[in-house]
Order: sequence, then C-alpha cells, then structure tokens
Amino acid sequence: MNLLLSANTAKINSEIKITGSKSETNRLLLLQALFPGIQIENISNSDDAEVMQKGLSIKKGVVDIHHAGTAMRFLTSYFASTPDREVTLTGSTRMKERPVKILVDALRQLGADVQYIENEGFPPLRIKGQNLSGNKVILAANVSSQYISSLLLVAPILKNGLELTLDGEITSVPYIKMTLALLNDLGVKTSFTGNTVIVFPFDDPMVTKTITVESDWSSASYFFSLIALSQPGSEVTLSSYKENSLQGDAVLVEIYKQFGVRASFSNNSVKLVKETVEVAKTPFSYNLTNAPDIAQTIAVTCFALGIGCHLTGLHTLKIKETDRLEALKTELVKLGASIQVTNSELTLQPSAKINQHIAIDTYNDHRMAMAFAPLALKVPLIVNDAGVVSKSYPDFWNDLQKIGFHIQSF
Repeated sequence: MNLLLSANTAKINSEIKITGSKSETNRLLLLQALFPGIQIENISNSDDAEVMQKGLSIKKGVVDIHHAGTAMRFLTSYFASTPDREVTLTGSTRMKERPVKILVDALRQLGADVQYIENEGFPPLRIKGQNLSGNKVILAANVSSQYISSLLLVAPILKNGLELTLDGEITSVPYIKMTLALLNDLGVKTSFTGNTVIVFPFDDPMVTKTITVESDWSSASYFFSLIALSQPGSEVTLSSYKENSLQGDAVLVEIYKQFGVRASFSNNSVKLVKETVEVAKTPFSYNLTNAPDIAQTIAVTCFALGIGCHLTGLHTLKIKETDRLEALKTELVKLGASIQVTNSELTLQPSAKINQHIAIDTYNDHRMAMAFAPLALKVPLIVNDAGVVSKSYPDFWNDLQKIGFHIQSF
C-alpha cells in the first residue's frame, strides 16, 4: 500500500488515544507467561505484541516472529529457561541478518542449550528449554538494552537468580530501569548499583497483579513532530501518558521545547501545544544513547524547520529493521537535505527548501514511515509500503486523518 499525503495549514485541534507501549507490553507478556496471575490492561495492538503472544503459547515446533526484534530477543531467553520447551525460533530474512550471539553466549554461560541452525551468531535458533543453574554473566554495556532486559525478565525463575555485570558505558539505561521497575511491581527484589544488576530468585508463583500499560512514547513522538511543524496555537491531546514515565522516549517533552512544543499533563493524558515563539535556528545537538528510537523523528523535524542537528549515541540503529542511519540519509537526501552519518552519529545541515512529491521508501521499517509523515504539513509526499506501521501503531494513518491529513491510497 502506497499513500499520497497532504495536509491543510489550518490549526490542529484533536484528541488521540494511543494503545499501550510495545516495550512495556512485551515485557509484561513474558512475565505473565512466567506468573499467570498477572492481568494486563491497555495491551499494545501492534504486530510485535501479537507475535509475542503467539510465540509464548507454543511449546514445541517452529516459532516465526517475522520482523519483531524484541520478540526474538525476549523469546530466546524465555524458551531457554523454560523446561519442556523445544522450538526453532526464526523470523524474516532481515531478522536472520540481525545478530543474537551476545545473548546466546550469555544464556550458554547460564547453562542453556541454544544452537544455531544456519549462520553462527544469527537466527534461526534451536532451543531446548531447561532449568538454568548459572547465575553470573558479563556483557558489554553498550549492547542493545533488549539483550539485557531479556536476561533480567527470566532471572526471577532462575534457581540462583542473576548477577549481571555490564562492562563499559551502559546504553539505554531507562529501558533497563523499566524492566526492573516491572519486576519490582510484582515483588521481585532487584538492585542496580554502578554497572552491576542483581535480580533475586522469586518464589511466589501465585502472585496476582493487574497492571495497566502506559501508551507508547515512541508513537507519541510523531505528534510532537506534527505540532512542532504546525501553526502556533495548534494542539493535540494524547492518552494514556504519565509524567513520571518508565519509557526513555519520554525525554521528548524536554527535547521538543526547543521546537516550540509545550507539553502538560492532566487526567492521565498529555496535551501538546505549539507556542508562538521563534524556533532557534542554531544547530540542535543531543545524545540519544538512552532513546535512539526517536532519532528519525527528530532529524525529520529539524529538516522541516530548516535547522541543523547533530545526534549522537545512535550505534544501535545499525541493526534495527533496517540500517536506520543509512536509510534516513538516503530519504532525506531525496528531499533535498545535506546529511552525513557514521556508525553512531548523524549531522544534518540547515536547509531552506523541501522537494515536493518525493516517494519515501520505508525499508520494512515502521519508524521510517511514521517519522516522515509530518512533512506533509509542509509539502505533499508519498509513503511507499505504508502498511508497515502495523508493526507498532496500526491506527497511525487513521489517526492522521482525524487531525486533518488528506490521505490517498494508490
């Protein structure tokens, strides 16, 4: 499905309900599989959450998680630490190119039986679940937090718990803290001191708890961008969001002040308002080590506002659904941008012009589609393979229509 996007320049005034965070949902779904007394409300309606639920229900045979990187990492630890499970864990062609060796090595240190079926270090995996007796692992601290959270989530059922030492500067600390906070909410004892994370064994299989998933801040990022590009006085209210969020992407509230967006919280919602202020034309710099998933949104916002930016801490973007840094560079250049990328940084030069009617390729990456969509407030553009948004936000295009976007399928 390809879409032609355009939008009028009238003020935006709308309310949008966004379903639960994919990150929180998948963590809680795994914990629910370990502790069935957990009840989850406001579950994400994303493809990733759906494949996670389906995967958790399979005891033997093939588990295909398609493009869902979070599910691949979380399910690897789940199946490895759960007796009487014997599965082949696989995914899309791109998933088979995404490394998993760091996690597999860690699980093997704990005593897991995980074998590579095709290429060493990559899915698909053959996993025979069993009780794991090991309890100490050392990981490079700059790896994706999903490797770390994968181990932490199964740690409560390990006989001796888990002591995880992170070597170096830690990446995506908020996501590690999110995982630990969810464990603590169930009554699991943890500690995170310096570069050592400890999760103690949890011996209450009858624990009962109802947990409401906060809505997804990554999904909210596209509305921060929309308001930044809109006329002064425009506003949109998003629910359900907490001011003291566990999600790293909540840093959007501080970042988008630079672009004239004021956020205020009330009644479990956040209202975004475009203020009548002059957006600074000086280059914008930010280290996104703790929130790399919003890099595409920020880069497109800066380009649309005609300001430069320098974003760092982006090394994990190389192994996402696509190489997001190279994909972002390719598509912004088509629009008229001057941009350079390395393995961990992005530098965008100020631009005075945006090319119209450009077709944005999405590379099987939901965030590419959604990050570029706000540009329709400035120029008409085409989004190829727009259905890819179902990975995390299936209602995205419908919600854009609610706030006044004109969307034509062809």
